[in-house]
Amino acid sequence: MVPISFEFYPPKTAEQHAQLDRTVGKLRAENPEYVSVTFGAGGSTLSHTPETIQKLRASGLDSAPHITCMGGSREEIRGLLKLYRALGAKRLVALRGDLPSGMVSAGELRYADELVQFIREETGDHFHVEVAAYPEMHPQARDAHVDLRNFVGKVRAGANGAITQYFYNADAYFRFVDDVRRAGIDIPIVPGIMPIQNFSQIRRFSDLCGAEIPRWVTQRMLAYGDDADSVRAFGAEVVAQLCRRLVEGGAPSLHFYTLNLSKPTMNVLAQLR
Repeated sequence: MVPISFEFYPPKTAEQHAQLDRTVGKLRAENPEYVSVTFGAGGSTLSHTPETIQKLRASGLDSAPHITCMGGSREEIRGLLKLYRALGAKRLVALRGDLPSGMVSAGELRYADELVQFIREETGDHFHVEVAAYPEMHPQARDAHVDLRNFVGKVRAGANGAITQYFYNADAYFRFVDDVRRAGIDIPIVPGIMPIQNFSQIRRFSDLCGAEIPRWVTQRMLAYGDDADSVRAFGAEVVAQLCRRLVEGGAPSLHFYTLNLSKPTMNVLAQLR
C-alpha cells in the first residue's frame, strides 16, 4: 500500500468540532503521512484553519494548512506564513482559491504561481509546497493546453508536489501525468480521492469542479434510488477499484477528501487491503 493522507475542513461549531474529533480519532489508526486543512470552502474568509492546524499538530499529526491568495494582500499572506511557521508547520498546500464573499478585488497575488513564488521569496525552502493539478482540466481554463502551461508554471515557481482534483477516470490521471512528464516536470503528482457517501452531493460537487462521473456509475447509482446502504457499498467498490488501478499504475500516494467523515474513507481502505 502506498502512503496516504487526508484532507479536513476547519470546524466552526461545537457539533463540527466533535465530528472532526471523532473522525481524526478513527483515521489516525490508518497512519497517514500527513493531513491537510482547507482555507475555507466557497471562498469564505480565513477563520479556524490555524486553530485546527495547532490542534492536529498537538495530537501528533503532521498537518499542512491550505493557503490561498485570492482577495488577500502580500502583508496578510506574509502574516499567515509567519504564523504557520511558528506553529511548526513544514508543509503547505498553495492554491489560488476563490474570491471571498463580498470582496470585489482579486488581491495583490492573482494566481497560484505568484503565490508559490511569494512563499519561496519569504520563506526559502522551509515549506514543502503542494499545488493543485486538474487531470480533467480546471473548469475556468481556456483549454487543456493552457491549463497544462499553468500547472508547469506553478511547478517552476517552486512547488515540490501536486495533489489532483478528484476524478473517477483513471485514464485522465495517467494521461495528465504523461503530459507533465513530457513537459519536463518530475514532481510527485498525487491523486485526490473522493469517496462516495451521498451520490446527490457528489453530483453537485462534480458539476461545480468539472469532475466527470462515468455514465455507468451514474446509472447504477440512480437505479439504487433511496437505498443508501447500496449506494455506499457500490461507491466504496468503485473508488477502491479506482485506487487499486492508480497504485498499480504508479501513483506515489493517495490523498483522501474526507469531508470530515471517517467511514467512507475507511470503507475504501478496507477494500484495498
